[in-house]
Amino acid sequence: MKILFIIPIVLLVLFCLYFYCIMPRLTRKKEAQDFIHHLFAHRGLFSKDQSIPENSMAAFAKAIEHGYGIEMDIQLTKDNQLVVFHDHTLTRMCGIDLPVCEMTYEQLQKYTLFDTDEKIPLFKDVLKLVKGKVPLLIEIKLPTLRTYTCQAADELLQNYQGKYCIESFNPLALRWYKKHRKEVVRGQLSANLTKPVTEAGFLLSFLVKYLLLNFLGRPDFIAYRYTDTQNVSFMLNKCLWRTPTFAWTVRSQAVLEKYRSKFDSIIFDGFVPSHKHSV
Repeated sequence: MKILFIIPIVLLVLFCLYFYCIMPRLTRKKEAQDFIHHLFAHRGLFSKDQSIPENSMAAFAKAIEHGYGIEMDIQLTKDNQLVVFHDHTLTRMCGIDLPVCEMTYEQLQKYTLFDTDEKIPLFKDVLKLVKGKVPLLIEIKLPTLRTYTCQAADELLQNYQGKYCIESFNPLALRWYKKHRKEVVRGQLSANLTKPVTEAGFLLSFLVKYLLLNFLGRPDFIAYRYTDTQNVSFMLNKCLWRTPTFAWTVRSQAVLEKYRSKFDSIIFDGFVPSHKHSV
């Protein structure tokens, strides 16, 4: 009889703990509204053949010209310069297997993006280009426990006059903003990270997949791969707490039309949407 009494209590505790872990931030919903019903050009409005390369000044200028929000990736160089670049190495975009974090900005300037004249831009130069013309969705690359990238980004963004929000796969980036810059809208990036397992390992991939680390950063929105949303934690955030959801990465007009009513904002690349800048 004692066991029959204990089991429901244990289940109730686990149930409450689960809800506590996946819960988003429940305040500042008004501020998050600035970033919903937008189309965000993934890494700028780059061309499919990369003649206008992703995460380049030309791609960002093209996105501004079309009135799209801009999604971009930032990471630190060896000399602590913030650059806009997605991959951890230069292999795919520059044809040489060198880690970005082990190179200075001056060294990076020796290489061009996909054999174009474009080079890896500094984050501060991108901010000068955008000047608040379109909203920014800034993905913070944080491969380790160190959060200096967040601090470096914040130092540049404190005087930026435009609208921006941050997102990351690493909940520690959100935690940094929760602690130091509560006013900044922040989002948790995720997907089905256990198929295949990411380089972070199964446990961490599982926890991020099911949004079980939301308690660390209490995100204002969830950016989830649109094909992976059959996930109870994602659905609870969307339906129970009305957490804004962003779809990534949509690569055709047909897919955009299918999912535009299912997400609050869309991150796209590989085509120019037939309608204007809003979802």
